[in-house]
Amino acid sequence: MLDAGKTETLLEVNNIEVIYNHVILVLKGVSLSVPKGGITALLGGNGAGKTTTLKAISNLLKSERGEVTKGSIVYRSERVQDMSPADLVRKGVIQVMEGRHCFEHLTVEENLLTGAYTRTDGRAEIQKDLEMVYNYFPRLKERRKSQAGYTSGGEQQMVAMGRALMSRPETILLDEPSMGLAPQLVEQIFEIVKAVNEGEGVTFLLAEQNTNVALRYAHYGYILESGRVVMDGPAKALRENPDVKEFYLGVSDEGRKSFREVRSYRRRKRWLA
Repeated sequence: MLDAGKTETLLEVNNIEVIYNHVILVLKGVSLSVPKGGITALLGGNGAGKTTTLKAISNLLKSERGEVTKGSIVYRSERVQDMSPADLVRKGVIQVMEGRHCFEHLTVEENLLTGAYTRTDGRAEIQKDLEMVYNYFPRLKERRKSQAGYTSGGEQQMVAMGRALMSRPETILLDEPSMGLAPQLVEQIFEIVKAVNEGEGVTFLLAEQNTNVALRYAHYGYILESGRVVMDGPAKALRENPDVKEFYLGVSDEGRKSFREVRSYRRRKRWLA
């Protein structure tokens, strides 16, 4: 278990605002910190600002006409928000995008090897890490000669994560890993995240709508609503919080609520009152 009291902070996001097209305010003073060696979850519904937060950190906003207009993003005590995405990758921060982006015309193994393009430590080390990836994702070893575009959604998610690991990252920003996957595959993906975190010491900041699963694997969580952090705390405390149970897990002291009942949370949230 991660001991937050004895762990250095790798990433700090300090009161950032993000605007798209010079007029649309998406993030409204988001602050969070990510400890070294931890799994930190960024939770909330669709449109809450999770993906925008990850793209602000990895400097991918400009391609979508977005920009950080206030606040700061600091990695290992260095301000990084004006770095290029490539420079940030060289510092050990890499994002696995929402939607399982793969090079569809390349094989699974060729996709994985593209993750090592920035490395200069030689072919033997890259081959060693390829075997490490296959150890975490045995299904990819079976499919290594298959064209990535013809693999399943779960396999493509594994390819995207494995490709990130091939860059030897210190921190992975993982965006919606459960999207579009069957429940059994979601559990499998999160088990792999846990194994990589514990086995390789990789730090994770993951954005996820599936609050129930994310809080079982994360050490700490932040809940976003409409571009603001409305609650944060250790994952265990969030799981047991009555508001989180009612509005995000669909369970209250009276039992499981229907979707129609839970939907009214926007009008009733005590922490937004």
